[in-house]
Amino acid sequence: MYGSHNGRFGMRGTGVAVIGAALLLAGCSSSGDDGKGSGGGKNPAAIGQQPKATDPYWVNPDGNAARQVARYTEDGDTKNAALVRRIAQQPVGEWIGPDNPEAEAKGFTEAADKAGREALLVLYNIPHRDCGQFSKGGAADGDAYRSWLEGVAKGIGDRGATVILEPDAVLHLVDGCTPQQFHEERYDLLKGAVERLKKQPGTKVYLDAGNAGWHTPDALFQPLRQAGIEAADGFAVNVSNFQTTAVSKDFGKQLSAKVGNKPFVIDTSRNGKGPYTGGDPANSWCNPPGRALGETPTTSTGDEQVDAYLWIKRPGESDGDCRGGPKAGAWWPEYALGLARGTE
Repeated sequence: MYGSHNGRFGMRGTGVAVIGAALLLAGCSSSGDDGKGSGGGKNPAAIGQQPKATDPYWVNPDGNAARQVARYTEDGDTKNAALVRRIAQQPVGEWIGPDNPEAEAKGFTEAADKAGREALLVLYNIPHRDCGQFSKGGAADGDAYRSWLEGVAKGIGDRGATVILEPDAVLHLVDGCTPQQFHEERYDLLKGAVERLKKQPGTKVYLDAGNAGWHTPDALFQPLRQAGIEAADGFAVNVSNFQTTAVSKDFGKQLSAKVGNKPFVIDTSRNGKGPYTGGDPANSWCNPPGRALGETPTTSTGDEQVDAYLWIKRPGESDGDCRGGPKAGAWWPEYALGLARGTE
């Protein structure tokens, strides 16, 4: 309907996230740079870290993709294990759940710090989230959101973290699907979130700014200013979407010029073949077939305005219950395999 929503969180199991954080605190990550991992019992998929110089973000050795690699390996399915390993060996965004923000943020950042890396966190809990679509939900009200955010900040502490702040939150103000009576509060919450997170000494904050297929820089720069872009480190484009890197870079540069030349990051997780052009354009964003992984995460982009290519959307997790997919945010191995095959 809106051509923008990407079903990236939904009811993603908070229990799983907390358990994952506990495992991370138990120290199942590898600090090696060779990408081979420890190979120990806690990491049966043998997932390690990428070279720090080009990719300083933490690879979760116990993520959904890593677990799938382990299952395929145990079943003797070496072909599919190798395909999903293309996802598992890259750092992806860790989406902080609504119920245990401090514990989750602490778990992820401590595990990253132990591995000599930096955590990539995604905050997606704004009240009235996603206009009641596949990823509806969010904090009950402004006070609940501020309390949740405080938990996130405390969990991060002084460790290194890059935060992608509230995908779609600004854009759903621009396109009008968020009711007018909530606009003032949302701007206040976003601006306050930037300011609060920037009090953490090792935290960088990128405010979501949509994608090149959804509204123009002219429609976005004033709302981004109201949402606190001046105090942020920059903005994020193409989160959970499929616009090509070249198109996203052009869009980002046009927008940057209107917001004080702020740098930006690009979500390249699933943009290897660009957006889907078949079927109904209104749901081209929802589990489109025939897509591919994009450029692997790196801070060596060759462009001083582009701080990083990141996999903010976790490849292989559903956009929602469309095209045969499970609920938003659920792991879908068949889709993961399709993305990996698309890069061959």
